[in-house]
Amino acid sequence: MPKQAHDSRTRILDAAYDLFYQEGFARVGVDEIADRAGFTKRTLYYHFDSKDALLAAVLDNRAGLSLARIEQWAKTGAATTEEVIDNLFTALKRWVETPRWKGSGFTRLAMELADLKGHPARTVARTHKAAIETMLTDILRDTGAAEPENLAIQIALMFEGAQVLTLIHGDVSYVDRAHAAARRLAS
Repeated sequence: MPKQAHDSRTRILDAAYDLFYQEGFARVGVDEIADRAGFTKRTLYYHFDSKDALLAAVLDNRAGLSLARIEQWAKTGAATTEEVIDNLFTALKRWVETPRWKGSGFTRLAMELADLKGHPARTVARTHKAAIETMLTDILRDTGAAEPENLAIQIALMFEGAQVLTLIHGDVSYVDRAHAAARRLAS
């Protein structure tokens, strides 16, 4: 792909991500995305066949960034299972306390598209969440955790649940409760 086309595609992906994250997939129109990116709708459709394809590309583009961020959260200075857990939930708490935080974009979009089982964005979200579980399994295995795959899934459940309930209730203490529960599982 020529550099100019790559730059155009990147601007569209970034604009779409910002709008989808802030407003939700259904509320954002293609005209609004094209306008935010500084292009015509025709240019947007040159790069993406449909709004659905654009959403899947946005999530696919963000998946690697998100996975790397969570891996960094988990690993930074962590030698034990408990330190991995502490790192994850401490970083999660910092994230949920940031202005304009609206939860995991992957989770929100999967919920928004819950009735569209075959939607390409749901496939990307499912693949991303499975990659997080695999990454956590590998990290926990390296710390010597008992049953690292099972523990990784349990931690992922608490990590996701804490985000969803914090978003629903507007109460960051759900992160603290999930953190404490994850610590109990690891002991």
